[in-house]
Amino acid sequence: MTRILASAAALAALFAAPALADAAMVEASDQSVANGVVSAEKVLAPANGWLVVHRTDAAMKPGPVVAHAPLRMGENRDVAAILTEAVAPGEMLMLMVHSEEGGMKTGVFEYTLGAKEDGPIKPDGKLVMTVVSAQ
Repeated sequence: MTRILASAAALAALFAAPALADAAMVEASDQSVANGVVSAEKVLAPANGWLVVHRTDAAMKPGPVVAHAPLRMGENRDVAAILTEAVAPGEMLMLMVHSEEGGMKTGVFEYTLGAKEDGPIKPDGKLVMTVVSAQ
């Protein structure tokens, strides 16, 4: 019986994954970073992965990574990423969903700008992200 339930759960996950990829999103607001943390109110992730905080500007291209936090598949609430370098008030930050694929170690964030390891997800060729201003 346990084996049948496990198989049913695996099948359900297979069918749910495309729907999650389509619904993947990040909700966040402009926020103070004085406490050394950048937060997202809600993140929907199609698989275990990462919320990654990139520097950005008016051109809206992802720049260097300044923070990251692990994500579970599905809905994640109040995700806090600890800054690894200083961010000044007024700077724009891009909060983006990255995968946990292609790296050498599971559970270790291995992405560097432009790399494939733990890279951004792109359902329908579009990044899953939002931009906030540090205050």
